[in-house]
Amino acid sequence: MRFLRGLIIAVLTASPRFPSGAHVPTRASKAGLCRPTLLLMLPLFVLLGGCNSQAIYQDDLYNPPVYWGRHVVQSGETLYSIAWRYGRDYRELGSANGIGPPWHLRAGQVLRLDLRGSATSSNQSTRTTPSVRPSRQATVRVPKPDTSPKPDVTRAPDRATPLASQTQTVARINWRWPHIGTVIAGYSSSGKVNKGVDIAGKPGDAVRAAASGNVVYAGNGLLGYGNLIIVNHSERYLSAYAHNRKILVQEGEDVKAGQVIAELGSSGAERPMLHFEIRKNGNPVDPAHYLPPR
Repeated sequence: MRFLRGLIIAVLTASPRFPSGAHVPTRASKAGLCRPTLLLMLPLFVLLGGCNSQAIYQDDLYNPPVYWGRHVVQSGETLYSIAWRYGRDYRELGSANGIGPPWHLRAGQVLRLDLRGSATSSNQSTRTTPSVRPSRQATVRVPKPDTSPKPDVTRAPDRATPLASQTQTVARINWRWPHIGTVIAGYSSSGKVNKGVDIAGKPGDAVRAAASGNVVYAGNGLLGYGNLIIVNHSERYLSAYAHNRKILVQEGEDVKAGQVIAELGSSGAERPMLHFEIRKNGNPVDPAHYLPPR
């Protein structure tokens, strides 16, 4: 490392020598750097950069699925929130760790994220606890986009109905928009990844359940989501509502489609907005395929 630094300094301070009367028109030459010198410096900068590089983490909101490692359960976490954090199906994660319905966990419990082998676990649940900020851990790999066939869609026939009341039936679930604000960022599985849609709004605006279901997580323990609500609609489908100013429901509570479950806010975000996601078997899907067309 010191050798490389010294070599670069020596190259930078070396004075190029030209034949008498030679014309040196380039800015690099005027600065004391000729083309051979620049070519010599390039691999040195690459090597030096490699020595100083550190791991760069994506924002938790966009992390790809994690398929190996372990997770130590923190106070307030649920199997649903942990599976959501690592991009996993909660049933698959529970089964691999010997956990079944009602999927209870205890603080300090260790969960395997590697599902390649069968798991025998002494994990027994005794309680659930309030939400806290979990620690970051585990290695990630590039996510695979959802390639499953698009679900059958039945649209509500009355196009004169206000958007807030319109529904669309997909996978036997009646979906509706959780907020009627402008969509400022759509779903994207490549490039600048967005696992859901971002909807603009004013602080305190009503955030509504996109479909009937049961609240399986309500807290702020997932980095990047702020105050977050996760609703379970069926064995395959979950929805999430992030960046809320205030959560108005509790874990275990049944909610109806259109019910106000939170106040829109900017917790974990740079501006007031609702980040909304739908996940099928633990995988993010495009909400536009489920919500009524605008």
